[in-house]
Amino acid sequence: MLQDTPQAWRVTATATPFTGNKTGVRTDHVVMPGGGTAARDYQVHPGSVAVLAVDDEHRVLVIKQYRHPVRHKLWEIPAGLLDIPGENPLHAAQRELYEEAHVKAGDWRVLADIYSSPGGSDEAVRIFLARDVSDADGERFEVFEEEADMELARVPLAELVRGVLAGDLHNNCLVTGVLALSAALAGEGIEALRPAEAPWPARPFTA
Repeated sequence: MLQDTPQAWRVTATATPFTGNKTGVRTDHVVMPGGGTAARDYQVHPGSVAVLAVDDEHRVLVIKQYRHPVRHKLWEIPAGLLDIPGENPLHAAQRELYEEAHVKAGDWRVLADIYSSPGGSDEAVRIFLARDVSDADGERFEVFEEEADMELARVPLAELVRGVLAGDLHNNCLVTGVLALSAALAGEGIEALRPAEAPWPARPFTA
């Protein structure tokens, strides 16, 4: 069975030429297998969570949001940063689902763990499957900036899969999530997915 393996090549020098509000850019001078050294620039990222929320009619909750770097409004699944070091990713995912869609879920499982762009960022993302979905209690979370322009829809899983394969949907968490769920349903089923509190070595957390 194929499995990614942890490994850290020796770093002779490191610098952080840019630090932003949530992320930064780091330059490491890394010793290569031949003995030489090469500079590698990458985004330093706290990590993220995303939620593929499926209702009783087998529809996925999706949001459409403007993403300035790619100059597109993309259909996505609810997602957000792990703002607090060591934060439990399940708690963060529940918060994001509430804030972005005013929804709660009774059943949570881990769908996939990914590195979003490992050649240029250390961002790790945990994608959850959320079922037994219902409207959340209380007032809606106040949204700002790009989130104030978000659209929300519930779309059948099969329609999203067709959109991914047709090249019409591009968000990495949505693409990974819908294809992973389709694979799970065609394979060993939802019950074979990892529990919501499964260990996540890329972003260790406390219960």
